[in-house]
Amino acid sequence: MEFKQGDRVRIEKNGTVYEGKVMPSMEGYITIKMNSGYNAGFSMDKVKITLLENNGESTNGSLNGGKESKEAGEEIPKPGKKLPKVAILSTGGTIASKIDYRTGAVTSQFTADDILTAIPELREIADFKGRVISSILSENMDSESWQNLARAVVEEIEAGVDGIIVTHGTDTMMYTAAALSFMIDTPVPIVLVGSQRSADRPSSDNAMNAICAALVAVSDIAEVSVVMHGTTSDDFCEIHRGTKVRKMHTSLRDAFKSVNSLPIGIVDYDTREIKTFIDYTKRGEKTLKFKPGMESKCALVKFTPGSDPSILDCYINGGYKGLVLEGTGLGHVSTKWIPMVRKAVNAKMPVMVTSQCLNGRICDRVYDTGRDMLKAGAIEGEDTLPETALVKLMWVLGQTDEFDEAIEMLREDLSGEITKCCFK
Repeated sequence: MEFKQGDRVRIEKNGTVYEGKVMPSMEGYITIKMNSGYNAGFSMDKVKITLLENNGESTNGSLNGGKESKEAGEEIPKPGKKLPKVAILSTGGTIASKIDYRTGAVTSQFTADDILTAIPELREIADFKGRVISSILSENMDSESWQNLARAVVEEIEAGVDGIIVTHGTDTMMYTAAALSFMIDTPVPIVLVGSQRSADRPSSDNAMNAICAALVAVSDIAEVSVVMHGTTSDDFCEIHRGTKVRKMHTSLRDAFKSVNSLPIGIVDYDTREIKTFIDYTKRGEKTLKFKPGMESKCALVKFTPGSDPSILDCYINGGYKGLVLEGTGLGHVSTKWIPMVRKAVNAKMPVMVTSQCLNGRICDRVYDTGRDMLKAGAIEGEDTLPETALVKLMWVLGQTDEFDEAIEMLREDLSGEITKCCFK
């Protein structure tokens, strides 16, 4: 029988029945995407295949290569004349990805326009313009990527958009959010959004996350924020401050959480309403300022019991300019590490201390070790997340070459990274 890519079929093999949509397949084999979201492949001479639903378009019976057929309703509605203007800056990541059936892996290959085509509801919220900044998975982001993205954000704000959406891979989105928070004083919302599951999976969170991000982009919340699923269900998204958010799970849809702070608010997916919980910078409250500059030679070092303090020598003698130590509990390292901390500080290398506990505030005045660390010149990171502290250090050292000025800046709350009260 003839069937083509996009058709729905039933496959019977050894008494077991499988149903799904025909996907690109190797010659002599058929691959289907089942309702579970998983793919299954079969040798065509060992199964019985029944056509359940035709996709309505002819591909000459071929299962090999070619583009997937368009789904019904794919045409994008024209935007209303009075809708806010929002720029979608695409950097890649799972929200802009799909399965590459040559390899079976998820690859970043969608543009901003593809996202609008896949999620036509976005056109009801704003008048969008798309711009591809990069097409990479987020582990390939670096300080140069952050600065290129920040420049593009500033260019779009200067061009008059009412909001920015940055599509980004989830694994390092918290680093980019922090970088944009320090580099840009913004009069409009800058919203980072991603997806834990690619667009061609039934459990994908890309549409809901993108729609909620768009609602925040046209809202009054003029901060750098991350908008992602608030629960594993499709009920609401949370709006996280860019310097207080962290990915807390490898694969759940609600992986992102605000740490040492409530989220700024939530977006109800059904009603499209935004509810806020904490104070935030409002639209137009700040004048646009762009403060680029990042010192890439900084490192985040995790202390572990028994670790050799000479590891710090690798950074001190290796041309690094600053260190963040992820200490235990209230922010401690072994007493054996303290001479190396002093050596780094004497070499005019700022050393900032955070906690592996994540929740809570460090205090190096409770125990002798902590007091000795402060005497050696270490800086308390308060309740700053380790990743945010690293980005802050990189940004501060990109702004000044003066050691004392850098120390003062590191102690200040520059972009909401230090909360004013302690959370238990």
